[in-house]
Order: sequence, then structure tokens, then C-alpha cells
Amino acid sequence: MNRENIIIRTSVIGIAANIFLAAFKAFVGLISSSIAIVLDAVNNLSDALSSVITIIGTKLALKPADKKHPFGHGRVEYLTALIIGFIILYAGITSLIESVKKIINPATPEYSFKSLIIIIVAVFVKIFLGLYVKATGTKVNSDSLVASGKDALMDSIISISTLLAALVFIVFHISLEAWLGLVISFAIIKAGIETLQETISKILGERIDSHLSKDIKKTIVSCDKEILGAYDLVLNNYGPDRHVGSAHIEVPDTWSADKIDSMSRKIANEVYIKHGVAMSAIGIYSVNTKEDTASQIRDRVSKIVMEHKEILQMHGFFVDEKAKIMRFDIIVSFDSLSMKEMFNHVVQDVRDAFPDYDVQVQFDVDISD
Repeated sequence: MNRENIIIRTSVIGIAANIFLAAFKAFVGLISSSIAIVLDAVNNLSDALSSVITIIGTKLALKPADKKHPFGHGRVEYLTALIIGFIILYAGITSLIESVKKIINPATPEYSFKSLIIIIVAVFVKIFLGLYVKATGTKVNSDSLVASGKDALMDSIISISTLLAALVFIVFHISLEAWLGLVISFAIIKAGIETLQETISKILGERIDSHLSKDIKKTIVSCDKEILGAYDLVLNNYGPDRHVGSAHIEVPDTWSADKIDSMSRKIANEVYIKHGVAMSAIGIYSVNTKEDTASQIRDRVSKIVMEHKEILQMHGFFVDEKAKIMRFDIIVSFDSLSMKEMFNHVVQDVRDAFPDYDVQVQFDVDISD
């Protein structure tokens, strides 16, 4: 079963379970005058709506690429996760308002043995549903499912709290309903805010997963024993598991255009097969093989550059001793107080050490591991 079918099937199960729970909780909450149970039922309905939106988003994300959207519609899934976050937040704010009303005008709840049994059943259903949906979402890399799973697990905690409040009222005749509703509301609002923060972060563009970036670079280097390194890996996210990337490789300056072309195609093919990433470009760094003193110059420059803690790496070094041109890239850490000033300082240090050379340095930032 493919990813989309798994998401839809899981969402349908979530819809059925939440509608079932909402109906029973609403019935129990109304006959027992329990605001906490009624709010819990409303929360189940919002969960069902979230699952519906997840299905719609998954279907829209499947639309093929077109002239206006050449990279497809995969980012629609992030928009659906954003909508789900707003729904959760709205449910929490609504619950908060209702809870405050009940605190001002309290109503005495009336619990029965049957209502308690239903709440207990709801707890186990929500725990199972939450674990299942979250695990499935993690497996297929669906933010919407992961958010729904976390929400369901929170619901189980809320249901347990409702049960405890009921037991406290039965034993001690103290009603905690409205106050519990207040706590539940803040928990729902917190979940909504966290979902929004996580989704917005992905829409803005997050750092590449460390394991993925390292694995892709290993794959690139393994394509040929003469490839000395892979750098500047950039992955653009166009939806879950939909990445378009680019990278630079260090190769001997003796490689022909034909070999570079052939190797670029091989790298793109290997990376796509092993990691599902489409490499749109493979840049080239030429490494000296002819000048005997090039390695000595590189070692001297590397020592000067790497003396600065804010510099994480130097790569792409090449020196033309006849033309007196030196070029390389340096990666400046985000921890640097002033990245541009640090870059200029390092470049000046190298120029001072090699006044006869035209020092050409590319400013790089710490994009990937």
C-alpha cells in the first residue's frame, strides 16, 4: 500500500473512532450535566474534522506538476497541518470560554455507573488510536497524522482527568468540572500553538536532517574513488519526502567535461534511487594535481583559516601559481556574532599572508551537516 492510501485509511479510522466517541461523550455529558465531558466530546469532533482535512490535503497533494507549479503540490500537506493547528486552537479557545461561563454559573453534575464505564472505554480507545495514528504518521512522514496522533494521546489524558473529577465528586461531593474544563482548554490551546509552530517552521524551511545529509554525501563520494569530497548540499522541500537538491564535488583538475557530465548524471541517479532526492545540479570544485607546491599552500591557508573558531570548514581550494590566483570556500558558523565581519577578517588574514595572490573566497553558511 502506497503512502497516500495509508494516510487516507488511517484518517478514515480516526474519523470513525472520533465520531463514535463524540456521540457517546456528548450523550453522557448532557445527561450528567458535565461540562468537562461535553467539551471532551467537542474535542473529538474537532479531531474528526482534522482527519477529514488530512484526507483532502493528501488528495490535493497528489495533483501532478503543471506549468504554474512545476515542483508539484506536495506542500499542500503542510497547509492542511496548518489548518488542523488552527482548528485545535479554536477548539481550545471555545472550551476556555465555556469553562469560564461554568465557573461563574456552576451546574451540579450527576454521574452514573454507565457514564463512568463509557469514559473508561474512551480512555483506552484514545490511547490506542493516538499511538496508532502517530506511529503511522511517523512511518509515512505525515505531519498531519503525527499532529492528530499527539492530539489523540492528549485526549486520553484529558479523559482520565475527567474520570478522576467524576470520582472526586462521587466520593467527596466536590465539583471540579468547570475548573477541569479550564485546564483541558489550556492543554488544547497549547497543542494548537505547538502544531502551528512546527508547521510554520517547515513552511519557512528547516535545516536538512543530519542523517539524511550525511548519507547523501556518502552516496555522492562513493560514486567514484576520485571524488575527494561532497559539499554545499542544499535540499529544497516541496512536501513530505519531496526534495530537490544540489551539491558540489571536489574532483581532480584533469577530469574532462565528458567525465564530469557522466559522473553528474551517475550521482543524480544514485542519490534518487537511494534517497528519493532529485539532484538538480552538481557543481564542481577543481583540485590541484599538477603544481607540486599547491598542497603546501593549501595547508598554510587551511591553518590560517581554521584558527578562527567561527569557521567550520574550508573546501573547494584551488591555486593557479602562474596566474597567482587562489580560490576556496569557507563555512561561517551561525554562532558567530557577525558572520560577515568574521568572513572579511579571515579573508584579510589570508591576503596578508599571500600578498602576491588574488585571493577569491566564497562565503558559505552552515546549511547542512
